[in-house]
Amino acid sequence: MAITINPISPVAFSIFGLDIRWYALAYVAAFVIGYFMLRHFTRCPNSQITLSKKQLDDLLTAIILGVIIGGRLGYVLIYNLPFFLAHPLEIFAVWHGGMSFHGGLVGVVVATLIFAWHQSRRGALSGKTYDNTFKILDILSVIAPIGLFFGRIANFINMEVMGRPTDVPWAIVFAGQTSIPRHPSPLYEAATEGILLFIIMYCLYRFTGLRRRPGALAGVLAMLYAVFRIFCEQFRAPDVQIGFLTSWGLTMGQLLSGILFFVGVVIFAIAFRKK
Repeated sequence: MAITINPISPVAFSIFGLDIRWYALAYVAAFVIGYFMLRHFTRCPNSQITLSKKQLDDLLTAIILGVIIGGRLGYVLIYNLPFFLAHPLEIFAVWHGGMSFHGGLVGVVVATLIFAWHQSRRGALSGKTYDNTFKILDILSVIAPIGLFFGRIANFINMEVMGRPTDVPWAIVFAGQTSIPRHPSPLYEAATEGILLFIIMYCLYRFTGLRRRPGALAGVLAMLYAVFRIFCEQFRAPDVQIGFLTSWGLTMGQLLSGILFFVGVVIFAIAFRKK
């Protein structure tokens, strides 16, 4: 027996005729919480890098741009390029949804690299750009699952990236939308890529010496996220415009996550080989 849920409006509330969507609130919550966590981690006694308020503000701005630009371009180029070539103005309609985690990840890495290079060139940060970049990325690796959690909850509210048809007792049916029970795959991803991944990364940062090896935690995040994403994709319906990539059911998310896993292995190995 499936669980029937009344669809939730994607618009949380309106102010002076301007619709404020849950999707936007998810990003705002992630960035606000992330900012305070970043400030905490960069100012605690055992932090490997210290940032002033001005540097934190600049870094947050760079990260926001990296997430939005990278995430949107990743979705446009990888998941639905023919549509956006036919409707180029839709590229800027981010409120309609359509963000790629893997694209956003690349955007954050590039933004952090540019920030670290600029700060090192000005003498505002000691050490090499490479080390500073990975010291920041290690901290962001602890914070990132918070954003993933809010993003997947917004996906569920918007009835996006829903799961494959199933007869499990906790299958979801949105009233008035479809009569086919489906896996609530966004909730699976919120639990694994969000809550579970945050607990693991926080414990690794807090109770191990991995934070003293720049890049180690970033490599772990890449590997663990890839594992959780590949697992959850077993229950998530493939994108309609792409479908399965192979006859045995490989999805685009699994392919990209597989590549990400090996990138994480390389970064983790380099972190331990570097003296």
